[in-house]
This record gives sequence, C-alpha cells and structure tokens, in this order.
Amino acid sequence: MHKKHPLKIAPSILSADFGHMADEARRIEDSGADFLHIDIMDGNFVPNLTMGPKMVGAINRATNMFLDVHLMVYHPFDYIERFVEAGADMLTFHFEATEDVEETLAYIRKCNIKAGLAFCPETSLSMIPKYLDKCDMMLLMTVHPGFGGQEFMPEVLDKVEFTRDICNKLNICAGGKYAPEGVDPASLEPFLIQVDGGINPQTAELCVKAGANVLVAGSYIFNAPDFNAAVNSLRVRK
Repeated sequence: MHKKHPLKIAPSILSADFGHMADEARRIEDSGADFLHIDIMDGNFVPNLTMGPKMVGAINRATNMFLDVHLMVYHPFDYIERFVEAGADMLTFHFEATEDVEETLAYIRKCNIKAGLAFCPETSLSMIPKYLDKCDMMLLMTVHPGFGGQEFMPEVLDKVEFTRDICNKLNICAGGKYAPEGVDPASLEPFLIQVDGGINPQTAELCVKAGANVLVAGSYIFNAPDFNAAVNSLRVRK
C-alpha cells in the first residue's frame, strides 16, 4: 500500500517581528504550519547573531508547536542541554561545524528529542549516506547559511534527489530506521529531508519533486499580505 504522506511546512521565525515574538509564534501556530523553525546563529560559524536559549524558552511558552531549532554554531555539542531545557523538539546542527558528528547526533537523541544534520550547499553529497541511519532529518541548505532573503540555489536539487534515492534504495524511513523485512517502505512515514532558503511556491514544487518533504520559508511567508494563504500555497504535491 502506498500512502500519501503530508508535506511539512516550517515558517522561520527569523523573518518575524522580534518585538512581538510571542504573537508571531502564535500566528505561525494559527496558520496550520507543522513546525516552527528557529535559527540560532553565533556570529562565528555565520556572521550574524540571532537568539539564544532564553528566547527559545519564551517562544516555547507562547506556543504548543513543534520547535525545529537550527544551530548555525561551532561546537554544537556544548549547546545541546541548554536548548533541550528551553523546549527544542529537534536540534539540527551543521556537519561543517564539528568533528564529532556522530557523538553529537547520539547525544541529542539521548536527550529524548529528534536530531537533524545540516549541510551547506558546497558540502559534498558523498558524506550524506553515512549519517542517514543516525539522525531523524537531513537539512540541505538551498542558500548560504546565515542570511535571510537569499535567492534559491537550484544546484542543491541534485543533492536532495540523491538523498531521497539513497533512502529509497536502503529502505530508510522516518527516524533513520530501516523498514522491517516484508513491509513496503512506501507504506511507512518517509525520512525527513528539509530544505531551507529561497522557498516560494515555484521553488517548493522543485524541491518536493526532488524528494524534500519539509520546507522552511521565512521571507516569503512573513512578507505576504495573507500569512495563512502563503503557508497553504507551499503545500504542493508531486
């Protein structure tokens, strides 16, 4: 049996009005989005600074949404416990930011939340298969990390397609788990492949066709005259 699994939309609160974060978090929740994406930048791994665990905690108190926290920081292992305590439901860190990728993924999961691994556009796709069964999501950046409002990089679509093909060939499903013997992998929840950067209805369709099933969008949603309509416009189907 082949099920049609829903696409997940993750508005990025980086594009919100920082003077009204609680209201913006509730606006995301009311839109029917699936995740609330929070970008954490340290001013070193990327040039900009954004927010820390206290702000994540405040957002968590304002909403019941799944908090998808994207760490754009060096030495992400050092921040895990603080963001878990703040209410993160998933922590995604960059492959390029640490030499301890497997240890960091394992410790995030030990904290009883989901673990994601992000790749910058220039990073070789050859590193992706090694970690598919060790994480809950792959984030494939479709812009350079650290800045909102950038143009979508179509060359990353090949990396998205490669990742989905590997998942299908290895029968890897949600949570990095292998499909049980005798079970059609298409009947199970698929592995999460997230894209982030330059997402709008046109680029969303390209990403979904390539195999992405989690779309992060900031500028497109928050600059739209109708917030809810913008979220719904991204729910494309293959």
